[in-house]
Amino acid sequence: MNMSVARQTDDLTLTAAGEWWTQHRGQSPVVATAIHNGHAMRDAMKDLCKLSEEERLREEDPFTEFIVRDVPNRIVVHRSRFEVDINRPREGAIYLRPEQAWGLNVWAGDLPSEITEASLAVHDEYYAMLKSYLRGIERCHGRFVVLDVHSYNHRRAGPGADPAIAAEAPDVNIGTISMDRKKWAPVIDGFMEAVQSFDFPGGRLDVRENIAFQGRGYQARFIHEQFPDTGCAIAVEFKKIFMEEWTGEPFVETLRALRQLLASTLPVIADAVESVR
Repeated sequence: MNMSVARQTDDLTLTAAGEWWTQHRGQSPVVATAIHNGHAMRDAMKDLCKLSEEERLREEDPFTEFIVRDVPNRIVVHRSRFEVDINRPREGAIYLRPEQAWGLNVWAGDLPSEITEASLAVHDEYYAMLKSYLRGIERCHGRFVVLDVHSYNHRRAGPGADPAIAAEAPDVNIGTISMDRKKWAPVIDGFMEAVQSFDFPGGRLDVRENIAFQGRGYQARFIHEQFPDTGCAIAVEFKKIFMEEWTGEPFVETLRALRQLLASTLPVIADAVESVR
């Protein structure tokens, strides 16, 4: 297993051949993760996968690593969620049925147990690493906030169809359902205000809480279970306004603006964490 720290660049994608994830550590109570950024699959699973590269990419979260790149504490997973989904419990981390994968038939036949266990080992090791990593942040700062960054599709009806209606698809969806919302209100409210007030190209973003998603992913739940008094995990879902979701084409200036936006919230979150009791 190779978990070396990758060099920060201005490229839109991060080369991490063979790595399960990369991690960075800095002096901050804020951590960002991009656990669905990855596209890589082991050859043994790729050979059995029926989906095209484009079909997989459509349900992954490309470029989320770029958005979090200015956060000193960050973890980026490089394996595709179609090999093992870090944001689901171990027993559901491999999509064996279409209803687990947006109706997609992922595999050409049954997966041998030795293949699935090798991928589930990534899930096991990730959460062992995450717990240790966050213990370190906790030791240094007492409390911490994890920005669990994802993206979501809003043109599911097809490339030429109308997008999802705005009432159901905010530009930024904040998921908070698995946390003690009252306790962490200064953090959540401060973060949302910072995102809403950012001078985004083309106009300020529509930021709402628990609309398209509620933050029910496994990573957020794990953090709140393991760190009930000291850890706050915010699921941050960016609508794919930064790319063409049917072709994978990135919109470079929008991505740069989102990266600047996220970095601008760090001092706000750090100050708000100090007020939580």
